Amino acid sequence: MSSTKAPAQDSKYLLEELTELRHRKRAILLGHYYANPEVQDVCDYVGDSLGLSREAAKSEADIIVFCGVHFMAETASILAQDKRVLLPSLEAMCSLANGITGEQLAAWREAHPGYFVISYVNTTADVKAYTDCCCTSSNALQVVKRYAPDHRLMFAPDRNLGRYIRLQTGIPMELWDGACHVHNEFTTAVITAQMRKYPEARVLVHPESAGASEDEIRNDPRVFISSTTGMINEAARCAERQILVVTEEGVLHKMRQVAPEKELILVAPTAQCEHMKHATLQSVVECLRDEKNEVRVAPSLAARARVSIDRMLEIG
Repeated sequence: MSSTKAPAQDSKYLLEELTELRHRKRAILLGHYYANPEVQDVCDYVGDSLGLSREAAKSEADIIVFCGVHFMAETASILAQDKRVLLPSLEAMCSLANGITGEQLAAWREAHPGYFVISYVNTTADVKAYTDCCCTSSNALQVVKRYAPDHRLMFAPDRNLGRYIRLQTGIPMELWDGACHVHNEFTTAVITAQMRKYPEARVLVHPESAGASEDEIRNDPRVFISSTTGMINEAARCAERQILVVTEEGVLHKMRQVAPEKELILVAPTAQCEHMKHATLQSVVECLRDEKNEVRVAPSLAARARVSIDRMLEIG
């Protein structure tokens, strides 16, 4: 669901108001690469989950406006308990984060005594509280390798990312059966059909994609599997002029900035997360103006959840 673009005159006034509000209220705007382009353009920092977590942790602002989805705002609240965290739309959820609850993870742990739980950062605060160490797609391999020598591992909630890590490392892990509803559409058949159509293209694949762990994709020399930030960096440095992009379409905005001479080809027209598009320039301004839609994680829960996040940030 794309945003309805505001008329140029309206955008001008909104931008002027936003400039005044963020200065007066000492606010910082953090946005994910999947957000609408108009929102990415006004954010102080745009990044993936790992980068956004670091920015939230070190911010000296009084207010954080998080232009992403609910679990991201929760993570910011966990890391910045002394700040107000606002979300432009409380409807901005995440199919992956909604795929497991803290209660379900607690029961899964109980069924696997002695296991070490690694959870993707795309989870709720409740889930993080039952997690031993979080990870992102940027550092999942490092996190798994760090704890595998001394522990039996469980990985939640993304089975696609978990399968990919398991194959890359050869480390056995119990996997929760969850997935991102967008990346789960990128099957081997979908990806290879486009690879045949564009045989000269560099193929950038997010490891949450359903086909990322299949040998036909994983072992093809044209394919580069990485986090969102890794995909953007590869788009800028690769020699190929055609790039097949296998992730959410919002990333194209940054890729066009770093690789303006490249032809960017989205793997599928369905590659859009409707939740990430809830934040618009108008909703961002209204959110900050009225200081509404605050996401606040209770101190006791935040203290428990922060342990797993800090372990992730220590690994890098």
